[in-house]
Amino acid sequence: MSVPRTVLVRRWTPLSRIAIVLVVAAQIGLACGPAFLGAGAVDRLTTLFIYGILAAMWNVLAGYAGMVSVGQQAFFGLGAYATVRLADAGAPPYLALLLAALLVAIVSLPIGAVMLRLRAGEFAIGMWVLAELAHLLVNLDTLVQGETGTSLIALQDYAAADRRAYTYWAALATMVLLAWLVFFLLRSRIGAAAQAIRDDEAAAASVGVRVLGAKRILFVLSAFGCAAAGALWVATTITFQPRTYFGVQWSAYMIFMVLVGGIGTFEGPILGAVLFFTIETLFGASGVWYLIGLGACALFFALLLPRGIWGTIQDRFGIQLLPVGYHLELGRGAAPSPDRPDTAA
Repeated sequence: MSVPRTVLVRRWTPLSRIAIVLVVAAQIGLACGPAFLGAGAVDRLTTLFIYGILAAMWNVLAGYAGMVSVGQQAFFGLGAYATVRLADAGAPPYLALLLAALLVAIVSLPIGAVMLRLRAGEFAIGMWVLAELAHLLVNLDTLVQGETGTSLIALQDYAAADRRAYTYWAALATMVLLAWLVFFLLRSRIGAAAQAIRDDEAAAASVGVRVLGAKRILFVLSAFGCAAAGALWVATTITFQPRTYFGVQWSAYMIFMVLVGGIGTFEGPILGAVLFFTIETLFGASGVWYLIGLGACALFFALLLPRGIWGTIQDRFGIQLLPVGYHLELGRGAAPSPDRPDTAA
């Protein structure tokens, strides 16, 4: 008599448990970075953390909810602008970073009420128009002085080494907290609802998924994360020029990192951020050739690895280091006894 097979529904695997431990250990190790790393390494890692935030936030919106945006630079720029404004009003600069991100998240609520009613290409273009409108409105502020810009002068009160360390820890903490928030959110009902909406919004609504509510949560979360990244960026550069912060290149960077790493996967954007950071570090000083190289790299992945690096690895080998969903495994069950019917699935 053949032994029946059972279908096992699992989320955690021995490999994923090891991965979680290693990730936590790496995060603790990175928190000690300013104690043993040089100034240049601290600055570069701060940049990497900001890229990681941007990649994760765009992936939440497009990879899991199917809302492709080319206007997330609106929130990136508004986060930087709000930081400068709050600091100018007397708020401590590092408190202003948090308050600015929260303020932009609140502002994103009425914006989402309009934008989330748009679909597909309409949403993408609508977000780009929003970014351009935000750019124009910020230019009207006399503090900013048009494209001349201004500076986060309050940070000059800190010694250079202290400012570098505080900004590093703020960027690391923001990236870690947002990453874990996304991780647990995607493992909840909201994550399941978002993926159902991405696959077929009408079908999701027909089975009781609160489409607008789920999309609004992810939209506001993405706005908060992008605003936090913009606030952190102005803390690293000190200067604020609207053309730089509201430029469409920020959305292009996000799209590149997510598509190369693996859209719709949790690990992919992290891998994409590391790859983009490495390319920028090695070839960023090459001028126009750097941009040509980025375009060629994106084209290569679009043609040969459309699922991105991690998406391809996941499809081919079934590896999930940080699982946000479930997977099925076929196992062998015990042979049915003569007096008991075979109930194996």
